[in-house]
Amino acid sequence: MTYFLFDGPDTAPVTIMLAHGAGAPMDSSSMAATAKALAAAGFRVARFEFHYMAARRYGHRKPPPRAETVNPEYVKAIADLRAKGMSGKLIIGGKSMGGRVASMVADEMSAKGEISGLVCLGYPFHPPGKPEQLRTKHLAGLRTPTLIFQGTRDEFGTKDEVATYGLSDAIEVIWLEDGDHDLKPRKAVSGFSTADHLKTVAETVKAWAARLAA
Repeated sequence: MTYFLFDGPDTAPVTIMLAHGAGAPMDSSSMAATAKALAAAGFRVARFEFHYMAARRYGHRKPPPRAETVNPEYVKAIADLRAKGMSGKLIIGGKSMGGRVASMVADEMSAKGEISGLVCLGYPFHPPGKPEQLRTKHLAGLRTPTLIFQGTRDEFGTKDEVATYGLSDAIEVIWLEDGDHDLKPRKAVSGFSTADHLKTVAETVKAWAARLAA
């Protein structure tokens, strides 16, 4: 059974399930701050870890696997969350690799009526410094309603690069000024704090989720 960290009211009509990025666990400061911001907007937030990351807690230093190899773990986490009694609307997503994995299972889960939408936080469109190694092929035909939050300083995909990708019409990309791959801006440069950007994320997701439910 998948282990979850929960934030937000257990009576919330919408739950957001988030997976972590390749290098940091589900309880990293970035993931925790994101979960708390979404919870403050009225969502139930469930965080979980892929097996390789959970194993690190017991001294097993496993490198991140290829993203597509953990697709079954994401699908199982959805089933395990439902098994815990979660019966309302579910939005899936995650940070970086976690969001990428969610995007690869989203259409299958949406077609089965398991999920309502997808939220990606800092999508890894390509490895840093390797813009030719795109991870966007499946995004061209994605049918699941999707929000991607991307910092304008994100080295995994800049605004100019993403504009050329031909993403599905189901995807809306929200740009956060001066944000890095963790959506963190330099306040002296942008005037924004990480908390400001996370509040924007939460408020945007809340308005978007309300439209999905309409």
